[in-house]
Amino acid sequence: MKKTTNNIFDGYADDYDAALAEGISVSGEDKDYFVRGRVEWLRGCLANQETAPARIMDYGCGTGSSAPHLLEALRAESIVGTDQSPKSLEIARKTFRSEHFRFVAIDDCPPDASFDLAFCNGVFHHIAPGLRDEAVAYIFRSLRPGGIFAFWENNPWNPGTRLVMRRIPFDRDAATLSAPAAKRLLRKGGFEILRTDFLFIFPRTLRRLRWIEPRCSSLPIGAQYQVLCRKRV
Repeated sequence: MKKTTNNIFDGYADDYDAALAEGISVSGEDKDYFVRGRVEWLRGCLANQETAPARIMDYGCGTGSSAPHLLEALRAESIVGTDQSPKSLEIARKTFRSEHFRFVAIDDCPPDASFDLAFCNGVFHHIAPGLRDEAVAYIFRSLRPGGIFAFWENNPWNPGTRLVMRRIPFDRDAATLSAPAAKRLLRKGGFEILRTDFLFIFPRTLRRLRWIEPRCSSLPIGAQYQVLCRKRV
């Protein structure tokens, strides 16, 4: 597989959390709030699909922060995190030592149609548009027939998202993609779209309004969105 991104994250791996925290501080929350929110939302979506994934790929896993949340919330048997940043993978291996986790370079994880679920968050805006088809194809081939892909991305239609990305060094020059563009990309790659949801509308200062967010998830106003799709059999 050709490289879909360069290894710019090797230069940020040691300070990734600090840079991210500085960027999202305008929301009043830390990264764990968003990680938990994504995974909990996904858990509910999978329950609606009556799907319980045992083997999960975290595509573009970075330093591995999603892995323990995916393992616990989804009661998975194993998580394989893949990335192209050797430094990020090194940190993930040192931080999350468990027989349930494996962190490997994408080139060392050939697609074998063995995963029940693929998950990614904020990865595709770092992939050059001309290489995104290849990345989708890799994930498609990695999933078993009927496997699920939870595609999370930043919503460029949300002004807060654009502000946060300008504050994060490794996001400033990213090529964002809207939810409609993501769905076109995924359909082209052979996926069946199951649902699209937008999350994270209110900052911490307005947290009393967050009970409304699930009722507004179909509106394109949240800071991030998930496209949940299925590999066609």
